[in-house]
Amino acid sequence: MASESKTFISVFSGQQTKSESWQIRDFLEIALVYGLILIAIWTPQGRLNSITSLAAAVLTLVFAFRSHSARELGLVRPFSGILPIVSIGALLIAIVAAAGFALRSFGPPQPLPWNRAWQYGIWALLQEFILQSFLFVHLEKSLGSRRTVFYAAALFAAAHIPSPLLTALSFFGALFFCEMFRRYRNIFPIGIVHAILGLTVAASLPDHWLHHMRVGLGFLNYRP
Repeated sequence: MASESKTFISVFSGQQTKSESWQIRDFLEIALVYGLILIAIWTPQGRLNSITSLAAAVLTLVFAFRSHSARELGLVRPFSGILPIVSIGALLIAIVAAAGFALRSFGPPQPLPWNRAWQYGIWALLQEFILQSFLFVHLEKSLGSRRTVFYAAALFAAAHIPSPLLTALSFFGALFFCEMFRRYRNIFPIGIVHAILGLTVAASLPDHWLHHMRVGLGFLNYRP
């Protein structure tokens, strides 16, 4: 309790240690980028949406590369952990595909033309950069890597509200992705598995539950 009080007082007295200053800065950077992402998710397509999306992307890159090495960001070990990541990912993909087959009576999945599929593949890798190379790396310095797995997954899932199915799937998927990143520090196979898993969800589960995989305002405004 005494140490917590000391930290609390130091924040307002301007007497933070260097470590405390870094923690405050990291949390402020997370709050800024995550806030911009939520604004982009919950605003209609237009100038504000485009500006906030671009700002979130630029700040994510700046904040990630400013204080962390490419190794910490998971960008220099492309073969690390490939076997367990791909093996467990393949099992999850098979489970989703089997669930989709069993749920066909509840409605058809969405069509997936090739142009949408490859665009989603790129978006999946970008999502993993945001989740792992920005959120995870920023949080683990203060929370520790094991606790960060849960908190980063929770933040990732919250960005998929109000879609109940995507929010739940995103949380459990992110737990897996974050744990693999914690162990192997390699976003490339994680991004590939994320892409295939997401496309399997879209191509297998009833679209009237997923609303074309939309979140935020897009989920609420979806009309089949």
